[in-house]
Amino acid sequence: MSRDLGIVGLGRTSYAEALGLQRRLAQQRVDHALDQDLLLLVEHNPVVTLGRGSKDSSMPFPAEALAARGVEVFEVERGGDVTFHGPGQLVGYPIFDLAEHKKDLHWFMRRLEAALITALGELGVPGERNEGLTGVWTGGRKIASLGIHVKQWVTWHGFALNVTTDLSYFDLIVPCGITGVEMTSVQKELDERTPRDVWNRSLDSVILGFAEAFDQEPHALALDDLVTLTPVPSP
Repeated sequence: MSRDLGIVGLGRTSYAEALGLQRRLAQQRVDHALDQDLLLLVEHNPVVTLGRGSKDSSMPFPAEALAARGVEVFEVERGGDVTFHGPGQLVGYPIFDLAEHKKDLHWFMRRLEAALITALGELGVPGERNEGLTGVWTGGRKIASLGIHVKQWVTWHGFALNVTTDLSYFDLIVPCGITGVEMTSVQKELDERTPRDVWNRSLDSVILGFAEAFDQEPHALALDDLVTLTPVPSP
């Protein structure tokens, strides 16, 4: 097992582009063309994604109404219900081979929660689990959502941590299908007035949280490095 964790910062990237990259890298991890776990860190333009467990009741407004607000809609293969991604939200896509950790999806989800709880603790926000639900809360308010897909024990999709997110977007959906849930953000919990500072601290804290949760050594990778490491397999 490699203890290396490649951290790939994608900046602001379209959801479609990031989804295509995840699928490509996950397949290369399945094919053993990529020999280390990756964590892609990204910020998206406004988008609503519908997981395999999505219910009609979780989308009270039609896609046309969301489009009028500049929100794209994607149906994807991850587990879970409806969620929102947008500016100010730190989205992480772990491309992990669980055969090198533990072949247990429940374990992996709890480790993701642990990573985010550690990250929030570093920021001064007390993170917590909510019995019977997936994700991370603070003071009864939801601050991070999780949803993954697995193929031959390789994961993609992942988590969304609200850092400086405009929380009004969540009024357009029933987040994760949980009626009455109150969403919050790191910035709101800290009453933070310097968004870029809290964003950079959140990035560092999430990387630390993953390193501790999965006992790995994080190191930065550029996309150019990644292409070099993962040649496209011959057809």
